[in-house]
Amino acid sequence: MDYILILIYTILGTLMGGLLSMIPALHIFNVAGIALLAWWAWPQLIPEVAIPAFFMSQLVAWSIINTIPSMFFGAPDEAAVFVVLPGQKYMLQGRGYEAAILTGVGSLAAIIVMALLTPFCFYALPAIIRIRSQNLGWILLLFVTYMIMSEWPKGSGLGRTRWEKFKWAWANLIAGLGTMALAGFMGFIILNRTFVPLEMSFQGIMPVFVGLFAVAIIARSIVSHEKVPAQYISSSIDLDHCLLAKGVFAGTLGGGIAAVTPCVTGGIGGIIAGAATGQRDDRIFVVSQGVSKVIYYVGAFLLFFVPTIMAKGGGLARGGMTIILKPVFTPYTFEEYYQILAVMMISGALSFFMMFPLTRWTIKLITRVDYHYIYFAALAIIFIIVWSLTGWMGMFLMAVGTGIGLIPAFYHSRLSNSMALLLIWMALSMAGHGPAVLKFFHLD
Repeated sequence: MDYILILIYTILGTLMGGLLSMIPALHIFNVAGIALLAWWAWPQLIPEVAIPAFFMSQLVAWSIINTIPSMFFGAPDEAAVFVVLPGQKYMLQGRGYEAAILTGVGSLAAIIVMALLTPFCFYALPAIIRIRSQNLGWILLLFVTYMIMSEWPKGSGLGRTRWEKFKWAWANLIAGLGTMALAGFMGFIILNRTFVPLEMSFQGIMPVFVGLFAVAIIARSIVSHEKVPAQYISSSIDLDHCLLAKGVFAGTLGGGIAAVTPCVTGGIGGIIAGAATGQRDDRIFVVSQGVSKVIYYVGAFLLFFVPTIMAKGGGLARGGMTIILKPVFTPYTFEEYYQILAVMMISGALSFFMMFPLTRWTIKLITRVDYHYIYFAALAIIFIIVWSLTGWMGMFLMAVGTGIGLIPAFYHSRLSNSMALLLIWMALSMAGHGPAVLKFFHLD
């Protein structure tokens, strides 16, 4: 009977997560937070045995299907910021459907890879996590250093004359470094002060992330006058086994780095893995980002269920879904791990097949409805969620985050620099310099 309930709520979670994924800029962690509050108020909504399956299936569906609004509406989350540019390139060529399915193929491959890596999770991950924990400070500092150094040489390619190209190149560079500095400083404040109601502390930094990665991109899209060209619904995709293998390898490497390293998202892990493996083909890039995003979100939550990690000190608290569910659920047995692995595979398969009709529906929608109305509707939903969860102070934090997020949005610099909000503080704190930084800024 328990298995039937788990299957039912796996399907329900997949359908719910898939449909909610179509709302531009709506993050699954916001939905999960609201769902958890509803379960606390009405426990009869979800049987306790089905809670992990329901939330895992939502997460799987969102991480796969959210590619569609990220690509066609241009409102990415922090792990999808790199798939937008190549994906929109496809879209401007009328090949948005093909790009979405390419990302879906990568996402499905990520589900298979995680299932195959189960023995590795049992025996190797505890050692990897132990080594990571002992060296986390300088590992994070290396990520920060890479992000800073990779800004040179930089140029957005905009401008017709040499002077205009020179001006845009420096504006692009300054915008990238400025975004990193402002986001890092805001991280010092927001991570050491409570601005939202205490009962909503698990959503404490949510308004800032919404402003950085959602509202800013939607605002840029609203003031733009770009038109979506007619999209071709292809019956096949241009991808061979060699390109698929390269994309899966790069995405697994990037997503794996992000899944086990605090403050490193799938986007950052993906770009580093892409640079390390020398991937240049757009098809490899799009596939790898589909892999990286799923492993980052779903893999981090899956690690929470690995029994050998649980036995070594209470699990690996990585990822927003783990943080949300940990107060109400903690797994301990191999059976729970295999159950959640089955849930992941079932939800992954269902989500992949849902991509086909949902992508076609999105293409019909953007060709028949003024996309500005869609953005305004998305903004309204975001404002309602942020205000209902965090109040007016959350709205203020969202506004500040939006201001920082508008810099890369309008100057075409990397949006991933906004992750300095977490990276810089965590790197300095793990290196032992946190108290000195707080004292210098009078935040102690």
